Amino acid sequence: MFSLLKENIRIALTSIRSQSLRTILTVLIIAIGITALVGILSAVAALENTIGNNFASMGANTFNIQQYDLSFQRQGGGEREKVNPIITFREVKDFEENYSFPFTQTAISFTGTSGAEVKYENEKTDPEVAVLGANQNYLSNSGLEIEAGRDFNVFDIQNNNNVAILGSDFAKPEGLFRGQDPVGKTISIRGAKFKVIGVLESKGSTFGNNQDLRVIIPIQQARSIFTQPRINYDLSVKVDDKNYLEGAQDEAIITFRNIRGLNPVEENNFGIQRSDDLINRILSITEYLNIAAWIISIITIFGSSIALMNIMLVTVTERTREIGVRKALGAKKGTIAGQFFIETLLIGQLGGILGILLGILIGYAVARFAEFDFTTPWVAILWATAITIVVAILAGSFPAIKAAKQDPIESLRYE
Repeated sequence: MFSLLKENIRIALTSIRSQSLRTILTVLIIAIGITALVGILSAVAALENTIGNNFASMGANTFNIQQYDLSFQRQGGGEREKVNPIITFREVKDFEENYSFPFTQTAISFTGTSGAEVKYENEKTDPEVAVLGANQNYLSNSGLEIEAGRDFNVFDIQNNNNVAILGSDFAKPEGLFRGQDPVGKTISIRGAKFKVIGVLESKGSTFGNNQDLRVIIPIQQARSIFTQPRINYDLSVKVDDKNYLEGAQDEAIITFRNIRGLNPVEENNFGIQRSDDLINRILSITEYLNIAAWIISIITIFGSSIALMNIMLVTVTERTREIGVRKALGAKKGTIAGQFFIETLLIGQLGGILGILLGILIGYAVARFAEFDFTTPWVAILWATAITIVVAILAGSFPAIKAAKQDPIESLRYE
C-alpha cells in the first residue's frame, strides 16, 4: 500500500514538472484566493491586537465623561445633529469636588497642543510633540506606567510645580537628550521651564498617532501656557472594584447633570463611555472586515476550484493513452483515480502554501505601514490549509473518477 502511494506521488510530481507552465498558473490561481483570505485576516488580527493592547491596560473599571457618546445623536428624525456643549474647566473642577462615590479616583486632563516645540539646552524636538495638562490621577486612570522617575503627586498639582513627565521617545539615543537620562533635566515649552520627574513606558503608535512623543505637565501650568478659547476637558473615573462600576457611573451621571443644571425630563447633553464598551465597539467593526475577507476569498477560491478541475480534466484527456497502458498492465480503478487525485492534492497544497506566505507578508506589510502590532495569524493559516485540502478534494474527485472509468481498449486507441 505504501509503495503504491509512493509510486503515485512520484508519477504526480513527474506530471507536474512536465507541465510546469500549466502548474504554475494553477498554483497562482489557488494562491490568489488564499492570499486574500490570509492577508485580510492577518491585517484584521493585527488591528484587533493593537486595540486590545492599547485599551486593555485601562482595564474594565474606568469610564469617561465626554462631550459626545461614540454614536451620533440626532434630533428631528435625523435632520439635525445634536450639539452638546464642551466640558469646561469649571465643570470638571465642580465634578471633582462634588463627586463622592467611594473607592473612586477622578482624572482631569486636556490636550494643550499637538504641535509644541520642546527644547533642551541647544536641542529641540523634531517632529513636534503633544502637550497635555493633567492631574495626579491621569496616569493611573489611563493605564500608563512610569519607567523611570516618578508620577505626579498631589503636591505637584496643588502647588502648580514646574514639573513634567515625558514619553519614552525622549529617552532614546536619537531623542531630545541624545541618550542621556531625562530625569532631573530641565526642558522648555513656549518659554516656560519644567523639570523632568518621570519617563513613561513605551506605548507605541496607534493609527499614526505616536503615543510616546508627548509631554504631560500639571493642569494649571498647562492652562497658563495654552489659553485658546473653548478648551474641551476630559474626565475619567476609575473604580477600585469593578462590582461598583455601575453604581459609580450612575452617581457620576447624576452629579454632572446637576452641574449642568438639567431638569429631570431633559436628556443628557454629554456622553459617558466605559473603556470596555469602547473596545467592544471598535472590535465589532472588525467583524465586518472578517466577513468581507471571507466573501472575497470564497468567490476567489470558488473560481480557483473550477480552474483546477478544468485543468485536471484536460490533463486526464491528454493522458488517455497512458491510462489505457496502465490499465492494460493491471492497474485497478482505485490506482488510476488515486494517481490523479494525488496530483490534484499536490497542486492544491502548493497553491495553499504560496497563498499563506503571500498573505502573511501582505498582513505584515499592512501592520507595519499602519503601525499595528502584528501577530502570526495561526487561525487564518489553519483555515487556509483546510480550505486548500477541501478545494483539492472537490476539484480532483471528478477528474479522478473520469480517469478511473476510462475503457482500457478505447484508451489505447486514443491518439
